[in-house]
Amino acid sequence: MPFLINEISYLAAAAAFAIVSIFLFIGWKGRYRGALLMAACAATFFWALTDAFADYLAGISALVEAMDVLKGAIWALFIWEVLSAARKDGGQGIVPYFRTLFLAVVATWLFLVMFVQAGYLHPRLEYYLVSIIGHVLLAVTGMVLIEQLYRNTHPDSRWGIKFMCLAVGTMFAYDFFLYSDAMLFRQVNVNLWAARGIVNAFVAPLIMVSAARNPQWSLKVHLSRHVVFHTASLFGAGIYLLVMAAAGYYIRIFGGRWGSVLQISFLFGASLLLLTIFFSGTLRSRLRIFLFKHFFSYKYDYREEWLKFTRTLTVSGEGEALYEHAIKAIAALVDSPAGLLWMKGEANSYSCVAGWNAALPGAELSGNDSMIGFLLRSRWVINLDEYAPHPELYGDLEIPEWLRDSPKAWLVVPVMLNEDLLGFIVLMEPRSEFAFNWESCDLVKAAGHQLANSLAQKRANDALLVARQFDSFNRMSAFVVHDLKNLVAQLSLMLSNAEKHRDNPEFQEDMLSTVENSVQKMKKLLSQLRSGQGDESRESRVSLSSLLKMVLQDKSALKPRPTLFLPERDLFVLADEDRLARVVGHVVQNACEATRYDGTVEARLQERDGFAVIEVEDNGKGMEEAFVRERLFRPFDSTKSSGMGVGAHECREYVRELGGNVEVESEPGRGTLFRIILPVSDKIDSQPKKNGVDG
Repeated sequence: MPFLINEISYLAAAAAFAIVSIFLFIGWKGRYRGALLMAACAATFFWALTDAFADYLAGISALVEAMDVLKGAIWALFIWEVLSAARKDGGQGIVPYFRTLFLAVVATWLFLVMFVQAGYLHPRLEYYLVSIIGHVLLAVTGMVLIEQLYRNTHPDSRWGIKFMCLAVGTMFAYDFFLYSDAMLFRQVNVNLWAARGIVNAFVAPLIMVSAARNPQWSLKVHLSRHVVFHTASLFGAGIYLLVMAAAGYYIRIFGGRWGSVLQISFLFGASLLLLTIFFSGTLRSRLRIFLFKHFFSYKYDYREEWLKFTRTLTVSGEGEALYEHAIKAIAALVDSPAGLLWMKGEANSYSCVAGWNAALPGAELSGNDSMIGFLLRSRWVINLDEYAPHPELYGDLEIPEWLRDSPKAWLVVPVMLNEDLLGFIVLMEPRSEFAFNWESCDLVKAAGHQLANSLAQKRANDALLVARQFDSFNRMSAFVVHDLKNLVAQLSLMLSNAEKHRDNPEFQEDMLSTVENSVQKMKKLLSQLRSGQGDESRESRVSLSSLLKMVLQDKSALKPRPTLFLPERDLFVLADEDRLARVVGHVVQNACEATRYDGTVEARLQERDGFAVIEVEDNGKGMEEAFVRERLFRPFDSTKSSGMGVGAHECREYVRELGGNVEVESEPGRGTLFRIILPVSDKIDSQPKKNGVDG
């Protein structure tokens, strides 16, 4: 069993330093100091490997001894090189020939040990005594170098080498204790020797941390913070379970008849406590801060923090959820559990628009408030814990009363958009003690600037949505007014003819029909205004012949009276009958208004290549080509004093929605041909003929 323990111990050390050596080799840039560190770790690996199999392979005891000496010598040489650089930085000189002298002494001692073991020297010269004395001297040399390195390193730079000093110092100190005990009792303690491998395995992670902290050693070693955190958590849980298992075993042995029951109850309670601790956000926060503070050169893994920050904002969704996720994204950077977001309003005042795990206060800050002016000028993060004892650090800043009365308020983070203060976030105290230093301040400020872009984009989107709603309402209003104008014109024309034809039964019938049709259209317009929906498509299969008859019947009071030509068989299209009738009616009315009373206006329906073609032709005053190209279909552009300028625009847009097109041929003084082309839903071959319907 002791042999098995010895093998496991030294194999663990070999595995640990093999991993360290591989990482160092991957990140090596070819410089001398980095090569020494890599060589020292590799030598430790080979020493542990040979020692693990020393009991099984005969004749390698000399190799084990040589690797032990070589390992200690390379570690001492590496520490000397780092010490030389530290003393140079301090302006002190070093002994230039130390390395040569040290290597010569180590080589002489190594050959002396090998010769004694081989029996080539005097028999009275005991091998173990020479070996042990040499190991003690080497351990003392290493400890002296470690002490000199730590003492000669500037206090601000010790964070980079303290774990290396602890690791290598532990190895040399353990060797000193081991060989001093052997020199005293004239034999090596078996238990101390077996534990030596485990001790060396424990110090390997510390060497990795120091290598990651010292880029001047020409190494690019990256330790994932998540791996360190979860490894430390599992390691701590493992130690806890071992201790609890030992305690449970003790309870079982000395618990008498109740021993087994007490052991099971104790282990169950211990496991429940461990799970409770794992789910404790406060404990996880404290462990994370401890690891990041003592094992990394920078407090944050900026790549991970930025990805997490961006991810939190990206999954926020729409609307008010973005505000809460904005608070959460900033709070996560400093481990704050709650916060409030204040945004600038239209009256240059700031109000609280969202809260995350915090109640919204009813207070409002004006743009002239002291804190608003301070944030705008300085762009600083206000630390209320620092402000309370030292308000002079913040100049003339006066904290608002509602913020002073908030017992857990901690940080005020400005959200700057270029030169403007878009808002600010008030964060509450963290779950555990948090050292808010310059690094945390810079990270939070940078995140605040990035957050301002997202919040500004949301405001712009909201403003655009409102503008679109107003645009839709204005367009609907313009079309409604346009239709009302046509109805008014039609009723006015009927009234002007009433004096002359009031006794004519045909005129009376036509007048009643016109009034009834106008009333129906007005009711429809009122319904659209109440619902706010405007024209919504209600497509159905529409008969163009019936539609044209209805349109020309409505326009029968116009002068000149339009004439209709229809095919022998009907054509059908998929459309909203009311909108299409309004489009065609607009074209017919424009043609009549542009033509003298003694002129002609003709409406024709025919089919061409699978399309239904509605032509409205007049011999009126016509239009210039430039006017047709540049102004005819432009919305809100009209040559009529009472016109709205939306009829032709609506005509073309709706026809295009149906998959058709509008063509216009016009010449000044000779008239205009307006052609509406629509896809048919039922093709019928026919020839146009003059229909008996006249208006």
